[in-house]
Amino acid sequence: MNVVPEITRKSITDLINNLERVDGRDLNEYREISLETGVISKAEGSARVKIGNSQIIVGTKSQLGDPFPDTPKVGVIMTNSELLPMAAPEFEPGPPDEKSVELARVTDRCIRESQMVDLEKLCIVEGKKVWMIFIDLHILDYDGNLMDAAVLGAVAALLDTKIPKATVVDDEIVIDRETMEPLPIRDKALMCTFAKIGEQMVLDPSLDEEEILSARISIGMTASGNICALQKGGETPLTKEEIMNAVKVTEEKTKELMEYLP
Repeated sequence: MNVVPEITRKSITDLINNLERVDGRDLNEYREISLETGVISKAEGSARVKIGNSQIIVGTKSQLGDPFPDTPKVGVIMTNSELLPMAAPEFEPGPPDEKSVELARVTDRCIRESQMVDLEKLCIVEGKKVWMIFIDLHILDYDGNLMDAAVLGAVAALLDTKIPKATVVDDEIVIDRETMEPLPIRDKALMCTFAKIGEQMVLDPSLDEEEILSARISIGMTASGNICALQKGGETPLTKEEIMNAVKVTEEKTKELMEYLP
């Protein structure tokens, strides 16, 4: 755990209380964002996203598998994240830690609850075989706000994904890898993360800001303006007014983020 010198904490907090930030941004302003797709040739869909100096590569793969017993005619999405040791000194090789698990679960929840992918159309044989889509998040550089970068990259990678055409012939599943089809997409969803520092809420916290925040909230929202995910972090509670203001900003910023998608 990093120990932030009190002079640094006070300096950042005082600036934010005066509606300023160390990097000169407004409180509700993102750092520079870049996004490109098709960056992994062996993946069926991929994207590289950068928000400030945070960088994530996302790859997707598909395979036939068994549906869950309680959803026999619904395809499966599974999300995993890997915090590479090269990304930050505190990341270590080994089993996923709490930060890695949270990142994967929140990204998965945002995509799943938005119903972005029509999972019923990924069913090949009800109760027996469905397409399983695996989303792998690889964190290359960590400079704060991995949530928004992970969701943006994952959604872009899904939009880039093509899977083989599957048909049933004489009770046999025939996979045509010469005919690749896009995923059945019916919506898009992205995420905005806010940190409470001092008396203010700031969008897209940098690493320095994350290390001194008292509370954090990440809001997933669809293109149509519906909230599909919420994740609260930090020890301090947020007021109803702070949450509603964050939702209002998310409505505006989600529209801006959508413009980066392919």
